[in-house]
Amino acid sequence: MVLGIETSCDETSAAVVKGGTRLLSNVISSQMDVHRKFGGVVPEVASRRHVERITLIMQKALEQAGVSIKDLDAIAVTQGPGLVGALLIGVSAAKALSFATGIPLVGVHHIAGHIYANHLVKPLEFPLVALVVSGGHTELIYMEGHNRYERLGRTRDDAAGEAFDKVARLMNLPYPGGPHIDRLAAQGNPGYDLPRAWLEADSLDFSFSGLKSAVMNLIHNASQRNEAIREADLAASFQEAVLDVLVEKSLRAVKRTGVKRLVLAGGVSANSGLRVRLHQRCAQEQIELLIPPLELCTDNAAMIASAGTYQYLDGNFAELSLNAEPNLSLV
Repeated sequence: MVLGIETSCDETSAAVVKGGTRLLSNVISSQMDVHRKFGGVVPEVASRRHVERITLIMQKALEQAGVSIKDLDAIAVTQGPGLVGALLIGVSAAKALSFATGIPLVGVHHIAGHIYANHLVKPLEFPLVALVVSGGHTELIYMEGHNRYERLGRTRDDAAGEAFDKVARLMNLPYPGGPHIDRLAAQGNPGYDLPRAWLEADSLDFSFSGLKSAVMNLIHNASQRNEAIREADLAASFQEAVLDVLVEKSLRAVKRTGVKRLVLAGGVSANSGLRVRLHQRCAQEQIELLIPPLELCTDNAAMIASAGTYQYLDGNFAELSLNAEPNLSLV
């Protein structure tokens, strides 16, 4: 029985998971409305909100799960990566509870958590390839078993989610921009010619900064010529350019490793276009695809508790000197 705590960005979340797969509670307090007025997450504001809510959220998670603190076997907390101030709130709360109760403490990598969100839907079968796409990360991870990670590819500049938000800002769409682009794209046709960064022939890395710059130049040039931008078509063109690369490189990774199992993880896994494209291609290639439900795509503590369960079972306990690591590496 593991209590998970997640405060890496702007969601304050606590959850209780049994056996790594059984979700007993998952309480999430979002700050989206607070940060929308600024057009993005303000770290100082996020940290203060976490301080105000973390204790109440932990209490609610235990109450909804119908368990008490003495029923817990471990406390799992996001150690990194993320906003350092935000991470510190969760880590401090977890350490305080561990110190007061003697319950073992486990530090969890945020990306591992996103992968294990799928484990709460259907137990992960290994080996597998995971495509992790979020606001801060775009990575291809190979896993031979629990807690065993090998990075096959990563973004060299902007993450996919970051590119969505930046392009949405260029288009004057509200924050967070990803869902707005996704909705607009469904109404448009990809008529604008935008680049795809394939990089070297054998590379599984990603790059989206050039695509973002191409959209910026397109909007700027249209403005100079006093031409109206077809918003839905631009959204469709941008999204197709991102998805072409994400889907193709994921399938390359699956074929290169010889696995028949692809897992999608991270906030951008909520993108309807990406979900449809992966379902279609994986069906064609006879690859098993696992995608978490929408409520487990964004940051949440249930995924941290699930990943933390296997750290606990392997005896990977953290000391009370555990510190937040904003640039923590998975491998």
